[in-house]
Amino acid sequence: MGKVKVLVVEDESIVAKDIQLSLKRLGYKVLGISNSGEGAIKSARDLSPDIIIMDIMLKGDINGIEASEKIRKEQNIPIIFLTAYADENTLSKAKITEPYAYIIKPYKEIDLHTSIEMALYKHGKELEILKERDMLYNIVENKDNADYIFVKSKSRLIKLKTNDVLYIEALKDYVVINTSSTRYTIHSTMKDIQKKMPEDKFLRVHRSYIVNINKISEIESPNLILEENNKIIPIGGSYKEDLLSKINLI
Repeated sequence: MGKVKVLVVEDESIVAKDIQLSLKRLGYKVLGISNSGEGAIKSARDLSPDIIIMDIMLKGDINGIEASEKIRKEQNIPIIFLTAYADENTLSKAKITEPYAYIIKPYKEIDLHTSIEMALYKHGKELEILKERDMLYNIVENKDNADYIFVKSKSRLIKLKTNDVLYIEALKDYVVINTSSTRYTIHSTMKDIQKKMPEDKFLRVHRSYIVNINKISEIESPNLILEENNKIIPIGGSYKEDLLSKINLI
């Protein structure tokens, strides 16, 4: 693995050079030094650094906070703020851009090193979570085939027949896919899962529940009962009309 590539954004040339020397001593590769917010945005685009050390108070029309916000919208690059101003007002504005750390001037090399390593570690973990989420969001392997889905379980993709799914339940930041014999917990949202499941078979009946219409055995408002496990599912008021329109009511 190559050296970590760092972009330094600092408008005081003496401080910028000092940071550059410190980074080199610590084993990092300095891609360049920008002295303005505009320059930082351009350098981030052109150089694709692994991490950015950004002074908050920069001369020019764009300060470090505004530059960071722009970079964050365009690229997923971790940013560490460098500042001599640690007042609450400045920090409140800065935290909106979700920096990975703050380094207060005058800094020590150990602080610089620790902040960079912790930021890179945190960013790496976030990328893993995003990758995992994206894979799980593609839970339907073949969108043209509504007979089965693929669910990740213990690092494996399990082929699951949609007819075997009884109901899907929201659980904080996760959803649980329930069959008569197994539960699969995945990191996703009910809204996204609802889009992925075949509309002719699955219906959202509550903000926390999606059911297999073919598995409903009874409806006794404000609940419905599923066959096989006699699971009682609440019916949300805003979902009742849609439910009644989907069943064969005589």
